Amino acid sequence: MFSRPLFSFLFQIIVLLPVYMMGQTHDLLILNGHLIDPKTKVDQKMDIGITDGIVTKIDADLSSEDAETIIDAQGLIIIPGLIDIHVHVFHGTTPDRYLANSYSSVSPDGFTFESGVTTVVDAGGAGWKNFETFKNQTIDRSKTRVLAFLNIVGQGMSGGAFEQDLNDMDPKLTAMVAKKFSSDIIGVKLAHYNGYDWRPTEKTVRAGQLAEIPVMVDFGGSQPELPLDTLFIEKLRPGDIYTHVYANVPGRMAVVDSNGKVLESALKAQKNGLIFDVGHGGASFIFDQGIPSINQGLYPDTISTDLHTGSMNAAMKDMVNVMSKFLNMNMSLHQVIEASTWKPAQVIGRTELGHISAGGIADITLLKMEKGNFGFLDTKNKKIKGNKKLSCQMTIKDGKVVYDLNGLSGKLWAQNE
Repeated sequence: MFSRPLFSFLFQIIVLLPVYMMGQTHDLLILNGHLIDPKTKVDQKMDIGITDGIVTKIDADLSSEDAETIIDAQGLIIIPGLIDIHVHVFHGTTPDRYLANSYSSVSPDGFTFESGVTTVVDAGGAGWKNFETFKNQTIDRSKTRVLAFLNIVGQGMSGGAFEQDLNDMDPKLTAMVAKKFSSDIIGVKLAHYNGYDWRPTEKTVRAGQLAEIPVMVDFGGSQPELPLDTLFIEKLRPGDIYTHVYANVPGRMAVVDSNGKVLESALKAQKNGLIFDVGHGGASFIFDQGIPSINQGLYPDTISTDLHTGSMNAAMKDMVNVMSKFLNMNMSLHQVIEASTWKPAQVIGRTELGHISAGGIADITLLKMEKGNFGFLDTKNKKIKGNKKLSCQMTIKDGKVVYDLNGLSGKLWAQNE
């Protein structure tokens, strides 16, 4: 069996060699845009040629001849397709099952491409008992690339008592399903458990160890509060993910204490490799946590939305809105792009994604930087003002234009033509 790097190299040879031997032709040619790619560290005007879903050429001045479709990206920023590692897309019609095959989750294609997202990771909607349902009705039927954190609870994120059932948290069976569907499942998720009890965390980490994948923890509440110091330093491993990092909810410690100081354990854990994820959601992001954290150096490793029906029309809105929020909280454009592309690709172990490289998958997003007077809300309806905002102009997935806000890929209509 070929290793992933060897397979990628052979694939590039097979795809690119005929192109160079027969002369350069492209299905798509993107001209005049400014490419920012965190992996390759390119930050300049670049033209990009795409053929058969693969990036075939990146150059400062490509010829516009022999291209089926030419996209003039003048004034736009070209970045890798966005990767949102915390969404809820196990949509279905089962009543009273919260985010597991029920109404609070959303169908991915209706919310991804319009905000520049080409890859999402469902954060624990399905457990080992219902993952195949999720795969059959969502993963295999979506144009969006859908991956998954498998819930440690066998019934998945079904809400209420389902998520409190320690007997339904089985590390062995969770790991078995994760291994069986390793092309779809990239991690294990713990969420919403209430109680002063480390066993759910320990079971989740054990499943991750058995399947050799990271875990994502959405810490539940308890009285007294479980200490984040213990979670960060003793329970989770480098590469594991703490989501909702800028939340402050009842029964759970926050990363910024009552004096406005970031926990030393959080800064230490991030330095040691623990991943801090935004997971904005409908109740999990407040400026009282986010702004002091960034000012004191606790930047998000990954920017994500926690997309579901309770967040999409509130303060969160969509991926580019969350990215814009962090731009106006003094993260640089490069930091925001990296936390939305290359870093999440590394975190989920899908390093074929999150970059624009010759021979690589052609997942590409075109953004426009808008200048003006904007307002951004947190989940407690507090507002900050900003002067810059990103908007998605085009999304390309596997070399195909899947969203085109202003018709950049179209040919101009002329009467009688």
